[in-house]
Amino acid sequence: MEERRRQLLDAALDRFGHRSPEDVSVDDIARAAGASRPLVYRYFPGGRQQIYEAALRSAAEQLLACFVEPPTGTPAGRLSNVLDRYLAFVAEHDAGFSALVRGGCVTETSRTSAIIDGVRRGAAEQVLVHLEETAPSLRLRMAVRSWIAAVEAVSLIWLDEGRTPPAQELRGWLVNQFVAVITAAAADDPATAEVAARLVG
Repeated sequence: MEERRRQLLDAALDRFGHRSPEDVSVDDIARAAGASRPLVYRYFPGGRQQIYEAALRSAAEQLLACFVEPPTGTPAGRLSNVLDRYLAFVAEHDAGFSALVRGGCVTETSRTSAIIDGVRRGAAEQVLVHLEETAPSLRLRMAVRSWIAAVEAVSLIWLDEGRTPPAQELRGWLVNQFVAVITAAAADDPATAEVAARLVG
């Protein structure tokens, strides 16, 4: 039963990733999953909106899991591992990733916006954990969240450009960008300066 529900969610993510959610019908999802319309409603009695929210939530959980990393090695090394998983997820689930982060559609609600914002906040919190900061300054929190937004934007461009440059090269560039953002934030924030020193040390 859970496997069938997962198949429906995967089909929904694929459809929502390639077309505007308001242009995707329950019949479209059923056909993509090789299922009947009644079966879709059996799992999602709320119809398209319920499927859309469930699909976004599924993608969000998978994406957030990419940011979890054991507390070993250097902060930069942990960040590299996180980005390797993140970019692998983006490449494997390009449609679902696009559906998750693009937003701005008719079916967008406060709940879907909360799901998307939850991914961004959760990712930022995990990055702060990797930086070993239990009480980050406002400047540091802003720097990390702005970098998360930049990673999202770069990932979408990467998909549009046929996944070039190679993921490993892109990961290195994003790590360097992170160091640059933190270094800039450290200019007039002593607490962030300590973090920057650990990153480049």
